[in-house]
Amino acid sequence: MPADEVKQGITLDIDKPTGSVRIGLISDTHIPADAKILPPHVAAAFRNLDLIIHGGDIYISRVLDELEAMAPLIAARGNDDGEFKEDPRVKESHVVRVNGLTLGITHRGYYPGPSELTFEQIMAREFGKKVDILIFGDTHLPMVAKKDGVLLVNPGSPTVPRGLLTLGTVGILEITGNTVEASIIQLKDIPLPFDRKLIYYPESGG
Repeated sequence: MPADEVKQGITLDIDKPTGSVRIGLISDTHIPADAKILPPHVAAAFRNLDLIIHGGDIYISRVLDELEAMAPLIAARGNDDGEFKEDPRVKESHVVRVNGLTLGITHRGYYPGPSELTFEQIMAREFGKKVDILIFGDTHLPMVAKKDGVLLVNPGSPTVPRGLLTLGTVGILEITGNTVEASIIQLKDIPLPFDRKLIYYPESGG
């Protein structure tokens, strides 16, 4: 089961009694299949972070290398991420503990949609237990919502939002004590030039 390695322990344990733990959330970068590079807007959004979480569908390791130059990084393996089996940064699922709160990270994107399993059964399968915050990708749709007391956060995609080849979204998770604030950042709102030819292939539309 994908959760087996998670059940054996916590991927990371971050305890910051004073100040905030700031975590950058990104998913579904699809490089180089749909975009050539990460938009520079991502680096502008990801300043002063304690951790970056990639929700999967990475495609190539240089994306992780670029993000890891900004902050420590872990990633969930997406359904198109076969090449990362030997990369210690990438697992099917992670559990991170921050100030006593548990964050479950996975790629699967059916939350909180219909399933043959209950929501608690889904969390048990993915993480071995119920988590406080569930971070996922896959849908390319940003979301911040609550279900059964669990905060659900999907940062969307910075490069292929809703399947469109244009600037998309990332997320920021800020944890102060046991207070959590999740936000979605629209990259188009960051005052940097958007050079389509730099980021996308000549034949790409949108």
